[in-house]
Amino acid sequence: MSYHSTVQDVYRKAAETPDASLCCVPQTQRYVPGLVIPSIMHQMNYGCGTTVHSQDMTADQRVIYVGVGGGLEALQLAYFTRHPGGVIAVDPVAEMRDVARVNLEKAAEVNDWFDPSFVDIRDGDALNLPVDDGVADVAAQNCLFNIFKTAGDEGDGDLEQALAEMHRVLKPAGRLVMSDPIATRPIPAHLRDDEVLRALCISGCLEYHDYLAKIVDAGFGSIEVRSRRPYRMLDRARYGLDEDLLLETVEVCAYHVAAADDGPCIFTGRYAIYTGGEEAFDDGLGHVLVRDIPLPVCDKTAGALGRLGREDLTVSPSTWHYAGGGCC
Repeated sequence: MSYHSTVQDVYRKAAETPDASLCCVPQTQRYVPGLVIPSIMHQMNYGCGTTVHSQDMTADQRVIYVGVGGGLEALQLAYFTRHPGGVIAVDPVAEMRDVARVNLEKAAEVNDWFDPSFVDIRDGDALNLPVDDGVADVAAQNCLFNIFKTAGDEGDGDLEQALAEMHRVLKPAGRLVMSDPIATRPIPAHLRDDEVLRALCISGCLEYHDYLAKIVDAGFGSIEVRSRRPYRMLDRARYGLDEDLLLETVEVCAYHVAAADDGPCIFTGRYAIYTGGEEAFDDGLGHVLVRDIPLPVCDKTAGALGRLGREDLTVSPSTWHYAGGGCC
């Protein structure tokens, strides 16, 4: 469990002295009407993407956010929930909790709609959330779960425990929204065992399919891949590799629903298009494709339609961008 201490040390220092290079990837600041974000929150944006998507949000929801950081995403989530305790932000680092509270007070000074009571900051960690069962509509974490070790070859199963906790606190059909680095091939043991590199969100990354499998195994039967793009390059000279290793960042939304009998539904931005002689094509399994109109489909359905071998059916490759509206 020593790597947890290293993680806390890294983020304790990041709370005391903002580190713009920690985790984050270049992002354009988004404009949201009526939301003013203090500059210090941007400086302390220790994430690798975003977990705040308007399609997940409605008024009066309750959101669990793990790893409060400088409070940026907690504030953005509170913009939608707008009630006391609407966002429960959990962090094990006292210094980070203190800084987040100060930053949220600053946010209240420049946002007349915001009250710091909208964000309930709690001491706790992802492995034992200080939250009752089934209370959250949305649970979120940004660039944290990649730090945790997995069961099996690494032994302790912290990642599985963290995902199980998210599943526990969500309501049925609730959404788990995450952004994490992933690896394009296995990360060698000498890097995975480096506690500092793990804490810096560099060496604990899983490969894409392993990452999704962990989410499915935790009980999330439908997953949307909303973004996938480059994150870091580990060059061979500095990291002792045979060749350079690209890390990517992936943003996903996983639903607290059971997987279908034939497997989970994973949406990666694939489309099916029918161009035949009829007005529509019905595959008899619940998928109706109107002629010439692309229909978003999950990977499972894309594979099944592709195996039909029809010249009037086109199935696109993954775009790694899914905005909803599909079928499975």
